[in-house]
Amino acid sequence: SSLQQHKTTPTPLLLTKGLSFPIFYPLWHFQNFRKHKLQTPPTHPLPLQMTNDNYIDVNIPDLTGNEKKYLAECVETGWISSFGPFIERFEKEMAQLAGRKHAVALSNGSDALELAVRALGIGNGDEIIIPDFCIISCSQAVVYNQATPVLVDCHPDTFNMNVNQIESKITERTKAIMVVHTYGFPVDMDPVLELAKKYNLKIIEDAAEMHGQTYKGKPCGSFGDISTFSFYPNKHVTTGEGGMVCVDDDELLKRCQSLRNLCFSPRRFVHDDLGWNMRMSNMQAAIGCAQMERVHDFIKVKRRAGRYYTEKLQDLQDKVQLPITSTDYADNIYWVYPLVLKDTVKVDAIEVMKRFQALGVGTRPFFYSQHKQPCFIKRGLFTGEETDYPVGARISDRGFYIPIGTAITQEQQDRVIEVMKKVFAEL
Repeated sequence: SSLQQHKTTPTPLLLTKGLSFPIFYPLWHFQNFRKHKLQTPPTHPLPLQMTNDNYIDVNIPDLTGNEKKYLAECVETGWISSFGPFIERFEKEMAQLAGRKHAVALSNGSDALELAVRALGIGNGDEIIIPDFCIISCSQAVVYNQATPVLVDCHPDTFNMNVNQIESKITERTKAIMVVHTYGFPVDMDPVLELAKKYNLKIIEDAAEMHGQTYKGKPCGSFGDISTFSFYPNKHVTTGEGGMVCVDDDELLKRCQSLRNLCFSPRRFVHDDLGWNMRMSNMQAAIGCAQMERVHDFIKVKRRAGRYYTEKLQDLQDKVQLPITSTDYADNIYWVYPLVLKDTVKVDAIEVMKRFQALGVGTRPFFYSQHKQPCFIKRGLFTGEETDYPVGARISDRGFYIPIGTAITQEQQDRVIEVMKKVFAEL
């Protein structure tokens, strides 16, 4: 049976076939990862078991374009560090996709957020309004810059920040609103833009998951003062690890470029401020350029896969909340296919994920509410706010998502659906 208990076999780590140099990148994300074996599974709350040919990872990126060709070109020409033609090309193409004048390539999406806060001059004593339900990179970027994150709850259908709660959180210390487009939909931007104008606030737009998504026809990444992207392997465009900030203001561009590169002055090794080494390599950008050639095809794949799941899982809606397909300002781009357990299911998401895992299907839990993060509780943040964000708290415990990478096939989806129906029939 295709639903037999999944078995594991320890196996060795191999280099990427066809290349004469090692790629220090998680091989389990490659489309042909089943041909390779991992000596040690990646760290995860539920140990991943990917040595079986039938295992379906939660994300498998499509790397069948010009990725290997462009990487070989980097090696042949010697452009392997943070300078080279692919960097400039990738920045230009991402700026165009995001509807911006400029883009600055960075080492990852978390760094992009931290740099964005710093570049806007936000720091000690300032506040930034952010969603409670988001990845820790968002709140961490605020805290690392010695500012204070102020939370709003999320919407139960889109999982984005509840824009109706923002104005009540604005104080004289508020300097910015960080909008975080989550899972498949952009934040409802019009009310946010109106508040920013009314109170003279900056907008930081975290578009990490929204490559190619639009809000009322305008590209995500084009809103506010500065926007950020991530190119982790589960994104619609990947560079393995990587990030980007996008801006329109020429002076803000110079500030971002300086902070990215240790704030070098014209005289090398003299520094007029403290920055970071957040540079992206030309090799990473080479992969990004190959991905950008097919980004719109990837989006079609994700949307088709998302609609297929929704069509086939209708009979499970008494036990699980399926993602909505559209709002009045955007269609779902299905960065992930998120599911939220209904109250009729008496176990939490982690228990359900274990059952998927046992049957050879990978899953991931939802983000964890910021007000419940141990690292912030230790620092005295969000004291007395334990019950202020009920939606974020609930979906953090009850939400998970299933495989929907850019390389997913309908055959794999059918197996995921088969597993899902078996699991829920037993709940």
